[in-house]
Amino acid sequence: MAYGAYEYRQQAVLGGSPVHLVVMAYDVALQACAQSDLARSAQAVGLLRDALNFDYPEAAAGLFRVYQWALECIRARNYAGAIAVLKPLREAWAAVENQAPAYAAQPAQSEHASVAYAA
Repeated sequence: MAYGAYEYRQQAVLGGSPVHLVVMAYDVALQACAQSDLARSAQAVGLLRDALNFDYPEAAAGLFRVYQWALECIRARNYAGAIAVLKPLREAWAAVENQAPAYAAQPAQSEHASVAYAA
């Protein structure tokens, strides 16, 4: 990655809202699946899974199962299956980001901000 692109990505991560970081993680996962990149796609989905907030057990448990299934697809080299489940979720998070600008504008304060560097 060129230095300028790296700087741009770093600023997007450091100044990104939690919702934007989730969208970025989905973008990395989808791009890696499209390129049949086992390591990068598994890393991105694993980070999405590991960042789940289990203070909301029903939502987190459901997403955990979806991410686990996507990881199983990736390990089986069924990238189309992983894309089929991840793409609608990415679109849903992007819609949240676009509809909730006040929340989406708050910078993230998470150790999971490094997810975008997987790109």
